[in-house]
Amino acid sequence: MGMWMLVIFIVLLFLAVPIPFAILISSLLSIFASDWPITLLPQRIVTGSDSFTLLAVPFFLLAGELMQYGGLSRRMVRFANALVGHLTGGLAMVTVVAASLFAATSGSAPATTASIGGIMIPEMEKSGYDKAFSVALAAASGPLGQMIPPSIPMVVWAVAANTSITRLFLAGVVPGLMMAFGLMCVSYFFSKKHGYTSNAKKASGKEVILAFKESFWALMCPVIILGGIYGGIFTPTEAAAVAVTYGVFVGVFIYRELKLSHLAKVFSSAVKSTTLVIFVVAAANLFGWIMAAEQLAPQLVQSLFSVTTNKFVLLMILNLLLIVLGCLMDNIAAMVILSSVFVALGAKLGLDPVHLGLIIVSNFAVGQITPPVGYSLFIGASISGMSIEKIGRAAFPFILAELCVVFLLSYFPAIALFLPNFFYN
Repeated sequence: MGMWMLVIFIVLLFLAVPIPFAILISSLLSIFASDWPITLLPQRIVTGSDSFTLLAVPFFLLAGELMQYGGLSRRMVRFANALVGHLTGGLAMVTVVAASLFAATSGSAPATTASIGGIMIPEMEKSGYDKAFSVALAAASGPLGQMIPPSIPMVVWAVAANTSITRLFLAGVVPGLMMAFGLMCVSYFFSKKHGYTSNAKKASGKEVILAFKESFWALMCPVIILGGIYGGIFTPTEAAAVAVTYGVFVGVFIYRELKLSHLAKVFSSAVKSTTLVIFVVAAANLFGWIMAAEQLAPQLVQSLFSVTTNKFVLLMILNLLLIVLGCLMDNIAAMVILSSVFVALGAKLGLDPVHLGLIIVSNFAVGQITPPVGYSLFIGASISGMSIEKIGRAAFPFILAELCVVFLLSYFPAIALFLPNFFYN
């Protein structure tokens, strides 16, 4: 019956049924067909959302909103401008660096695109950059929000696969920075080709120090979050709560840009995003439980190994599967629903659980800028008013750069495991 549940789920997706409802409908039909008690529905949904670790999700989402309204993201952009604004394609470089800094506080690809894209897309357009290029770059920089820790998808995967979230965060640092470097390389060559030279002079040491001082409180946020986690001062969930407290304090009392009138928008946006994520996680937990009860994961893994036992080829198949899933499904839903399949396949291939988690998270990060479900792509479209098709075409070189990083970390585990092994072995 488990295979029929998967088929029904896929059909519902093609009928444009929202993902959480497609999950619940296919799960319910499977429960009825298997004569299981209907009480499974509330039990598994409550179990799926009853997690201390998952509390990090609403806190990180709220922290990202507070950074935007409190003026922290804008100051990160100013500091990035002082560092790289003079280079060829200066504003493009600033976009990537600023997104990397913001990523270390938000944990979300859509939030990173919205915050940095909202500032940089108009600025790049004013400076003569091609609009499609500007929007595509902002959208492509969004996935850094879930590659550079803290990361909401990493939190979800850690809960679904029972993996160390701290090790996952450490594992994401090097691949995240590699992805940022890849985006900067594409930006440089595109800017060189189209003559997007910077009018800004190279900032002197004094100007860089001044920009650092102005941005100090904003830059301290990722230092406090990540330093606290890796230093063992607090858990990732507690770090998310600290980020919220810090964002309120800096926005209200230091930068004085976070007003009482902003709070309704801040909390409303965070609640909407949180509701969607937790609803998907809770519903997918029921789906995943049924798959486990039907022994679907071992069957699917065995089917793959009947095709080939070559680890190189199987890793390629896994990546291609994840890329397709990232294009068609919400990454949180896919992680939770198929966690048992991925874990079983990873074990069969002899992959470290943290390395496997990074492969999955990175592929789904790229899925944030691939139609038809790429959330960062849609946010870029809403900011700019451009069509998804035009942005998607302009984003293709950035997608290739990010996929290169995905395949490198897939076949060279040390890229992901160097830092976790250094600190915890």
